[in-house]
Amino acid sequence: MIDRRLLKNFDWPLFLITLLIALIGIAMIYSASQYRGQFLSSSKLTYPLRQLIWIGAGLAALLAVIVVNYQTLIKYAYSLYFFNLILLILVLIFGRVAGGAQRWLRLGLFSFQPSELAKIVIIISLARYLRDKEAQVKGAKGLAVSFCLVLFPLILILRQPHLGTAFLLLPILFVMLYAAGAKGRHLAVIILIGLLVIAPLGYHFLLKDYQKERLSVFLNPNLDPLGKGYSLNQSRIAIGSGRFWGKGWLGGTQTQLHFLTAQYTDFIFSVVGEEWGFLGAFITLSLYAALLWRGMRVAVQAKDRAGALLAVGLCAMIALEILINVGMTIGIMPVTGLPLPLLSYGGSSLLTTMLSIGLVLNIQMRRFMF
Repeated sequence: MIDRRLLKNFDWPLFLITLLIALIGIAMIYSASQYRGQFLSSSKLTYPLRQLIWIGAGLAALLAVIVVNYQTLIKYAYSLYFFNLILLILVLIFGRVAGGAQRWLRLGLFSFQPSELAKIVIIISLARYLRDKEAQVKGAKGLAVSFCLVLFPLILILRQPHLGTAFLLLPILFVMLYAAGAKGRHLAVIILIGLLVIAPLGYHFLLKDYQKERLSVFLNPNLDPLGKGYSLNQSRIAIGSGRFWGKGWLGGTQTQLHFLTAQYTDFIFSVVGEEWGFLGAFITLSLYAALLWRGMRVAVQAKDRAGALLAVGLCAMIALEILINVGMTIGIMPVTGLPLPLLSYGGSSLLTTMLSIGLVLNIQMRRFMF
């Protein structure tokens, strides 16, 4: 049971903004998937109903996570970390293969991606380490251990491969290190070394051929307009054709005629831009901005270092996912297959975001309870 005193500090605006974005997602998924749903099951409601079920599961997970004091999660952070490493290894051995990637573990009728859970677990583990080793963060040892905490799961995630999730982990680490007091010049040097030395090595030895092709198309979208560049070009056409007011819900030609690819998952923001125009896209991004502002407000008000770092890491994760997804739909980021939080169709991503927001609410509720 939840102490009634905790409910007084419940951040209702953050919760309601989260719910509103998720419900907008239902409307956009209906528009983007009605033909596919009818083709597969004779019902246009197939995908929206599935997403509605996932929203219910996500809300249940959110409510469940606020019951447990976040300091308990911090206490068992390393146990959670090693458990998640085991899950990531099991994915590589027993995971379900789909679309050329082995990312899913099946549990009865459902499948989930341990790489999604890994993002939260890594943030919790970093919050624990950076709290305990506050004095070492400014030195080489503290930085090295922090990078190791991210490196092991990152390698396993790259092996799946899941470039989008792996791409998130290092920026999250840098944000948390900076918030923990690491010197900016040290982080700048590490970033420079990474860009000049590690990035070229990773490009040649870690990336698959199709991932290299995505980067080439990002640099030159007209390189293969009917092949690897098709998704990006159609996305930009869809968003541009929406102009200011949009073509109206269910009225997007790029969407309804299926020129867009992955239109109810990775490229759902393109559907928003086409059907709701600049105004709808602006409102959607404003809701995300409000959500992140509430989250960072929690980080500032947190009464302990671990809670503040945890909130910063979770907000950084959601912000980066929004930036990368929206960026790839308009061509300023490479296509990575990363869903838009709360809006894209998919259970694993939705649950991860709901759990993250639940943890932020948890920190806010307990800021006076020590």
